[in-house]
Amino acid sequence: MEQKNYHSSIAVGITADQAYANIANVAGWWTKSFRGSAQKMGDTFTIQFGETKVAFEITEATPGKKIVWKVTDCYLHWLNNKTEWNGTGVVWELTPQNNSTRIDMTHVGLVPGIECYETCEKGWDQYVTGSLYKLVTEGKGQPD
Repeated sequence: MEQKNYHSSIAVGITADQAYANIANVAGWWTKSFRGSAQKMGDTFTIQFGETKVAFEITEATPGKKIVWKVTDCYLHWLNNKTEWNGTGVVWELTPQNNSTRIDMTHVGLVPGIECYETCEKGWDQYVTGSLYKLVTEGKGQPD
């Protein structure tokens, strides 16, 4: 049986290009401890939550359509396998729908059964359907 990667989606009343720009504003919705750039192919960035650090490289970027973040290094301090996210990817797909855009986020490699799944699922839910949604709809996210 194939395990399903973590997935979340929201529909927002903005264009796909605006949605792309909001996703790339990582410090505006995920964490203020953000270094680097998340705008275009080849960009690299690092986020930090206390002892936890994750480094990403953008391996695919089509403004208004899709952006892919590959985890190149991580230290998830609370896990036995502190590098569990290494090699995983976060895929953002944008689909225009009438006067809105559907944002689909899939964390490829974050599947039920791995140590981080339950905690990381709750975290992504909070940041995607909560903070990113608030950034897009209210102009202010809730980053850590």
